[in-house]
Amino acid sequence: MLINSNEYFQALERIKEQILSAQYRAVLGVNREQILLYWNIGRVIIDSSSYGSRFIENLARDVKLEFPDAKGYSVRNLRYMRKFAELFDDIENLQAPLADLTWYHLQALMDKTSSREVILWYAVKVLENGWSRNILVHQIETDLYKRQTVAGKAANFKRTLPSPQSELATETLKNPYVFDFIEVREDIIEREIESELIANIAKTLLELGTGFAFIGNQYHLTVGNEDYYVDLLFYNTRLRCYVVVELKAGKFRPEYAGKLNFYLSAVDDMLRHESDNPSIGILLCKERDRLTAEYALRDINKPIGVSEYRLSDFVPQELADTLPSAEDIEKRIKGKYEIKEDDGGSGAIGVDV
Repeated sequence: MLINSNEYFQALERIKEQILSAQYRAVLGVNREQILLYWNIGRVIIDSSSYGSRFIENLARDVKLEFPDAKGYSVRNLRYMRKFAELFDDIENLQAPLADLTWYHLQALMDKTSSREVILWYAVKVLENGWSRNILVHQIETDLYKRQTVAGKAANFKRTLPSPQSELATETLKNPYVFDFIEVREDIIEREIESELIANIAKTLLELGTGFAFIGNQYHLTVGNEDYYVDLLFYNTRLRCYVVVELKAGKFRPEYAGKLNFYLSAVDDMLRHESDNPSIGILLCKERDRLTAEYALRDINKPIGVSEYRLSDFVPQELADTLPSAEDIEKRIKGKYEIKEDDGGSGAIGVDV
């Protein structure tokens, strides 16, 4: 009997999916058990604090003697367990998302922040985005929590988008966006920033956030008999809409919002599918006054957010080596303004310039 190839491969794919799903659940279960174990050990250490300052050192030694093949019970790791149990003293808090993180992610969170609220926020983001530990550290060091939840946002999403689309769009917006892979220069122009963003598209997408897919830069639109070019065009799979990004190397001006509104109308008319949500615009400027931006967006009928961006002030090592140190500058100043006695022997002080 011959096997129908289509039916066979469909069945094979379903079985593969089931196996992979079961493997993932098994790994996740083991991870949760490890996190709960570490929390319980941390509670024991806290409850046994009366045994003295050498308690953890002695504990690490004796556990190693009892379980010579076991790993993860060093003095350093036992201290992390104590800190973990101190931060989350209620075992109910160890359910998702914390119990679904790796211990290495949790160590990074405890190293970089001591706020339960912030740790839980980043934990959710790790699971949503599949961040590695290194990416998590980068997001913490660039203060993503503050930029996405605390910093003032200038946008008209609540007025121009229905719920829950408006909440999701607002959550996606950051202020400022940090493009620390682009070196700042006084005379840098929009096209140069755009080129660097495209050249480092993986880093750009990471900074923009979850669900962004790059469509094109200087995206050509023909309206009437005129040609127009969108700086950057993306599609967001979570928002299910096109996202138009315009870059400005200087300070925000109200007229920029009008031009972006025009682009959004064109994109909605020419590119948007009937199943897509309304396109969203993000205007990125070097500087932005929030009140000015809010006035500019007040009567705009398309969803637009205005944010600042930050570039890196990194100085290449080969250039840094040629720059004078603080000590060099001090020596030069002292040499240039040398204090000496007056030749007339009067005791007056003179300065060579």
